[in-house]
Amino acid sequence: MGGAFEAAWVQLQAGIARKLGQRPATSSPRVVVGLLGRGIQASRTPAMHEYEGARLGLAYAYVLIDFDELGLADGDLGAVIDQAERLGFAGLNVTHPFKQSVLDYLDGLSPEAATIGAVNTIVFGNGRRTGHNTDSWGFAEAFREGLTGVRLGSVVQFGAGGGGAAVAHALLASGVGMLTLCDTDAARAQALAQRLGQRFGQQVRAVEDAVAHLAAADGVVNATPRGMHKYPGMPIPAAALEARHWVADIVYFPEETELLRLARRLGCRTLPGTRMAIYQAVKAFEHFTGIAPDRTAMMAHFGAAA
Repeated sequence: MGGAFEAAWVQLQAGIARKLGQRPATSSPRVVVGLLGRGIQASRTPAMHEYEGARLGLAYAYVLIDFDELGLADGDLGAVIDQAERLGFAGLNVTHPFKQSVLDYLDGLSPEAATIGAVNTIVFGNGRRTGHNTDSWGFAEAFREGLTGVRLGSVVQFGAGGGGAAVAHALLASGVGMLTLCDTDAARAQALAQRLGQRFGQQVRAVEDAVAHLAAADGVVNATPRGMHKYPGMPIPAAALEARHWVADIVYFPEETELLRLARRLGCRTLPGTRMAIYQAVKAFEHFTGIAPDRTAMMAHFGAAA
């Protein structure tokens, strides 16, 4: 591999050694995981996992494999996964922009991940790489707790990538009557609509211009990176949002995106991406360790990592 790849792993291994060196010598067993993505330096996921691992007496190290920070190309994805497996990682979390491209490097998928067509958690074990999707469960739990009683007749969702596929699955499973998908890649939105339509029936469609559908929608979901520090702005024109809409955003850094600020100003019920981020980590931790973590503790860890 090239110099950038080798340098990246020297840096990552030093980080792992430093993290494990800070744990008590008696801590056991050793668990090493990482997060694959771009522009992820603000992620609180490592802290959530490490704090919960320490609480449970594990020697737990979680490293960021930020392709931007490490100077890696998208084409290095397969080699990165190979290297993590060789070094004894328990698994990897996956975020933007790799949740779908990572499928090419896996040996199998959980049933939910196969239906969604995206993976955010890879578990290494018994010589196999198994892809899971904990985003969908995480969003469903967050939605159930944070937007109880909202109308589900019609929802417009922006974004049909890896995160969007998981959220769309969760919305339909939660009882949304009609889900309208819009993505900058129209073919991707159409493919997701067809896949989910086969699973849930004729209650999902893809459109190229979703703004016109907002007038009849009960809820609006941002499942794009728009609103992240790296991608500021909103996925919709401000004038299209109304006070009667409920608004969910999967972006969690920053916690209050421009879209959510506008929605709160209008009086909309809102759901930030924080609770989805916490709950996906709860399920991923269980996949990596075989131990069900305490979700209340994980929420506290998330807050402490701010």
